[in-house]
Parts: sequence; structure tokens; C-alpha cells
Amino acid sequence: MRDTIDIPDPQHLVERLALDPALTADVLDRLVFERGFPLTSDRVATFAYRGGADSVRLLHFGIGLPDNLEFERREGSDWWLLTLGLPNGTRLEYQLEVTEWGQSRLIEDPLNPFEARNPFGQNSVCRAHGYAVPPWALNDPASPPGLQRSLAIRSGALDRPVPVTLYLPASFSMEPEHRYPLLILHDGTDYLHHAAASTVLDNLIHRGLVPEFVVAFCDPRDRLTEYADDERHARFVAEELVPYLESHLPLIGGADARCLGGASFGAVATLSTAARYPDMFGRLLLQSGSFAGASDDCVEPADTDIWAPVYEFVQRFKADPKKVADKVFMSCGVMESMISENRAMHPILKATGMPVVLGEALDGHTWGCWRDLLGIALPWLFADAFRPRDVRPFDPPEAPDNFRPSGSGEIVHG
Repeated sequence: MRDTIDIPDPQHLVERLALDPALTADVLDRLVFERGFPLTSDRVATFAYRGGADSVRLLHFGIGLPDNLEFERREGSDWWLLTLGLPNGTRLEYQLEVTEWGQSRLIEDPLNPFEARNPFGQNSVCRAHGYAVPPWALNDPASPPGLQRSLAIRSGALDRPVPVTLYLPASFSMEPEHRYPLLILHDGTDYLHHAAASTVLDNLIHRGLVPEFVVAFCDPRDRLTEYADDERHARFVAEELVPYLESHLPLIGGADARCLGGASFGAVATLSTAARYPDMFGRLLLQSGSFAGASDDCVEPADTDIWAPVYEFVQRFKADPKKVADKVFMSCGVMESMISENRAMHPILKATGMPVVLGEALDGHTWGCWRDLLGIALPWLFADAFRPRDVRPFDPPEAPDNFRPSGSGEIVHG
């Protein structure tokens, strides 16, 4: 793992900059074809919109950006510009709010070809200077694709069938001499559709960076209830899902060969399930956990109907933290509101004696962020077991030059 990276204060990551006077309407007309938008260079990104409008504003989905994100119109033209000082390596999802004749509408940036899907729609993506989609998230024709099988597992705990998509490695075999570790991911369909999970797995397995394992992608019905420290959900995972899979597939079994993970509320479900069944999973993946109340500086959520069970679980865990796994990988975007909660949860988990790593990225609460850090998290979680083949690592990405190593090896920037 890399040394600790000194991340700037999340509240002051981005600043508004003056427009470059060289970006005249004629120059912009040419740049549409030569480079596209946003224009990015060292620590600078210029967003553009062309068309009739009363105002144009950039909308983002996190923290760290200035309040004033209104575009400025280039006099005598229909060009609108906004220039921001973005840290190198930033990945920023956004939309544009365009107001015309008193009517406002949200749109994707029509001049930006990069977009990201999520369960609620699509956003445009600004790839700041120094950011690139990591190689494990890109299709590699040399990586044999794994197999996917869909099934529904009847749950007495939840009183319903639970949809599960199984990922089986390309060389999967039911023969008894083959045995596989197990990874279970909450919000499974979203990991597959929005975090390129199958591509990431294909690439990591092909390069020997993770074992050939079986992955169960599980989906909730009432997510904000089932994932908020719900005893029924924990019982389904530990007493129904794991036994079912281990009785029907050639899995190694045992805590050391099981990993449980999830993002946002799925990370809460992961930790709360492990807390209820501390001998069940040896490895945990917690991505942008919605750990309300982890920090004394965090405000108790106003929507108590949704957040109260999470807040109460976090308070109980803080008061009596226990070792619930052998290894824990946490990740979070620096530009999301949950960064304070995750930074606060890191030492609480570490104090139990568990090896815990917190990986941070210059991103928000997005599936793209979680995708990008999967390729760091899974090899670390499985670095000590079940990897008999030669390892062929990717070329390591370089840290953006505005970050300075500061020494303790606890936090990594991905």
C-alpha cells in the first residue's frame, strides 16, 4: 500500500477562477471540434455551454465546491463559461441547470462526451487533469469473462424470495477438487450495472491479483429498512444465503474464505451484519459507509425515520467496538458529505485490533468512485490467501502532484 496521502480540507478543495480572456467566441467555436469540453489542464477545468439562456449553473452532488457556480456569458455570443480550480486527479459528476424564459431544466452537459449512469439516471463526468479510468475498470479482451447466473433464494427471515446474481470465474468447475472463496456484495445489480463489477473481477482474476472466487450480488426490496441494521437482513445473509451457497457450490467455507461488502447503506448493512455474526466473515469491504453519528462533529440526521436505526447502531458500536473481521477495507470520496463519518469510523474500527485501510479518492458519493477503488480494495483484502497463480499487476497510477506523502501508511489515495 502507498503511504498516507495528505488530502486537502474537503470544504476547500475547489475554487472559482477568473475566465481566460483568450477564450473568445471564435476560439471556443474551434475548440468544440479540436478538444471538446470541459477544457482541462493542470489544476484548471473550464466548463462551457452554448445556447440561448437567461442563466446557466453547474450542479454537483457533494462538498468542496464554491457556492457560486453560475456561468458567465461571453459578451456578444451565446457562449457561457465557468472556470474552476480542480485538484489534479479529480473525477466530478455534475449536471447543468439551464434557465430560459423563467423556466429551469436539468440537463447533461451536451458538450461533454463522458457520462456515468446511476440508479436515478445519468450525470456528466468531468475528468480533471491527471484522472483516468483505472485499467481494471476497462474491458480487456485478454481477460476471460466470468459467467453470470440469476436465481432467487427464498428467505424465511425476510419472508420473500431474494434475487441474487452469481458471478462465476471463467474457469469455474463443479468438480470436487475445485474450491472457491465467496464474496457477497449488497446492491448487487447496481454494482454490476454502474460500477462495472464484472469487468473489474474479470481483469483482477486474469492478472492473479485476486483469487478465482464466486461473487453473490444481492438486491434488497426495501433498501433503507433492510440495510439499516435490520436483524432480519443480517439473519438472511448469515443463516440463509451463506449456507445455501456453500451447500450448492464448491466453496471453501469458513470465515477466512468469506468477504462481505457494500456501499453507502450497503456498507452499514455489511458492518451491522458482521457485528451480529462476528465469526462469519473474515474480510469486509465498506465503501462510503453512511455511518451517521460516527464523528462528534457530525449532525444527527433530521429524517429520523430513515436514519435513526443507523445512528443508534453507530452509537452502540462506538461505545463498545468489537473485532468483527480479520481485515477491513474502507473507501470514500473526499468530495462527499460522508467523508467525515468515514474518517471518524476508521480509528474506531482500527482500535479493535483489526487491520483497517481507508482509501480516499477525489470523487463524490458515486458508483464511479466505488468502481475505481474496487481494484485496490479486493487485492488488498485477499492479498494473503487463495492466490496460487502468477501475479501480473497493472502499472500503478501516480499520485497527483498536489498531494504530499505524510507517513503512517493508513490512508491511500486511489
